[in-house]
Amino acid sequence: MSYDLFIGDKSFSSWSLRGWLLFEKFGIPVNEIMVGLYSGTMKEDLAALAPARFVPTARTPEGWVIGESIALAETLAERHPEAGLWPKDAEARIYARWLVAEMHAGFTALRGACPMQLLHQYQGFDVTDAVKADLARLDTILSHAFENFAGDGPWLFGTYSAADAFYAPVAARIAGYKLPVSDRLKAYVHAHLTDPAFRKWRKEGLEISYDPVPYAMDLPVTEWPEPV
Repeated sequence: MSYDLFIGDKSFSSWSLRGWLLFEKFGIPVNEIMVGLYSGTMKEDLAALAPARFVPTARTPEGWVIGESIALAETLAERHPEAGLWPKDAEARIYARWLVAEMHAGFTALRGACPMQLLHQYQGFDVTDAVKADLARLDTILSHAFENFAGDGPWLFGTYSAADAFYAPVAARIAGYKLPVSDRLKAYVHAHLTDPAFRKWRKEGLEISYDPVPYAMDLPVTEWPEPV
């Protein structure tokens, strides 16, 4: 039996991407249900899942509702231990949860100034001091994972984990706004943008056009920086 996953528009909904990756990357069966995030029907679309009010929201095969991405990650890890959402090593697992919690609660300047968009790359984006501070913090905490837990793997803990799912939209923001980051973070962004699951998500998002385009900025654009 499959879960139901209620998500928003794939080109723009960063939290939906996180939730979807928790299923897609770990082989957990799921039915996708699109919610009118930008058409104004989200409240109506989620009414049967109250008190949930945001995407992603999931429903278990039993009909139980899971709101909030951290709750979703922990529930899936508990119900599907064989999937390997968290690292096997106990210390690595602690740090992976730390990274997920900090992503969920932090980086407000980066998330506010650079809404996720997977259409193109903006040129000439003005990086504020607050965004620079978030990028510096990002480099600090992710570098710690790479130096202590990643080994030879491209992901934070060697193999893909829930922590990588939570940082996939950050990689998209760095790419979409051409943000200045270290070579280490550039390599991590490349790993996300060339990952088959991420590319599948982006491809499906591009099948829908928008007028007006959400979060559009008055800046020149170039093509998306990774494979189409």
